[in-house]
Amino acid sequence: MNYWLFKSEPDTWSWDQQVAKGEIGEEWGGVRNYQARNFMRAMEIGDRGFFYHSNIGKEVVGVVEVCAKAHPDSTSDDPRWECVDIRALTKMPVPVTLEMCKQDHRLSEMVLVTNSRLSVQPVTPEQWAVICELGGLEGY
Repeated sequence: MNYWLFKSEPDTWSWDQQVAKGEIGEEWGGVRNYQARNFMRAMEIGDRGFFYHSNIGKEVVGVVEVCAKAHPDSTSDDPRWECVDIRALTKMPVPVTLEMCKQDHRLSEMVLVTNSRLSVQPVTPEQWAVICELGGLEGY
């Protein structure tokens, strides 16, 4: 299993909206960055991701799961753009803020800390474990 982080502005697409999509999930469309698109192309069904509220809050608020592999992005007519579908799994008991990540030396190499603008990014298993620990989440 691989781990990822998906960033969304909560006033555009929030954790609560993601949760409301239920088991069917939602297309993670609208991404127009080649590196982020390539990360989505590498995703497998069952991969886990953090749902991160950017701009407002700047915090990991939940865990999602990839439920459909990369496919054409319905928000674009350009065949270069692809996306995955994700579904909500669980809310983070304690939101993990960007500041918390920056202050924890174990996360100094995390893409969220070193390149906070990238909207879809990989997370190492070690970083995943640290974020889960900080957020009071066990078993994910």
